[in-house]
Amino acid sequence: MENAQHFSRIERWATFDCYGTLIDWNSGLRNALGGEDLLARYHQVEPQVEAEQPGRPYREVLTEVARRIGAEDPAAPARTLPSWEPFPEVRAALEEARARGWKLAALSNTDRDFIEASIERIGVPFELAIVASEVGSYKPARAHWDEFFAQTGAATDHHVHVAQSHFHDVVPARALGLTTIWINRLGERAEPAPTRELPDLSGLPDTLDELVPA
Repeated sequence: MENAQHFSRIERWATFDCYGTLIDWNSGLRNALGGEDLLARYHQVEPQVEAEQPGRPYREVLTEVARRIGAEDPAAPARTLPSWEPFPEVRAALEEARARGWKLAALSNTDRDFIEASIERIGVPFELAIVASEVGSYKPARAHWDEFFAQTGAATDHHVHVAQSHFHDVVPARALGLTTIWINRLGERAEPAPTRELPDLSGLPDTLDELVPA
């Protein structure tokens, strides 16, 4: 990771939620929990557990949610998460974005060891990763973005936030007045509208350049 003082305000930054956007979260979690019904319940219960103890390490959140929904092996999600795979188009899209001069950062509702393992699996370097267990809160709270801007000094008009979760990412980013790309892999409908919407990351480099020209 680079030090904040090395970054320039004119650098173009793309920040990403990792799980569901870059890493195939639903497939990994479905396999760890043992089925589609438990996956649906997980998505319902997780925000409740995160809100109860905002500073709780994410591995504990994973295990507690799995326990509450009746998973046979509540430890399986945390144990297997580092091996969950990226979506097939992710590596090429991120490599192309970097080749065009974009700096990459992850803003993740997880722990440091999880995000580092996932970035290694993606195979593309990130300048920065900010995780919930270190900022003491979970998105949709704004602490991830506050810490990102504090560390980088990035200009908001040279920054785009990219994410799959409308609730955790698009809503708070829009409330902060940020440019957003919703990676709407599930074909959902929700308000507020993002700045741009894509079905996956295949068109990401061109869309980033359209939003913040070099």
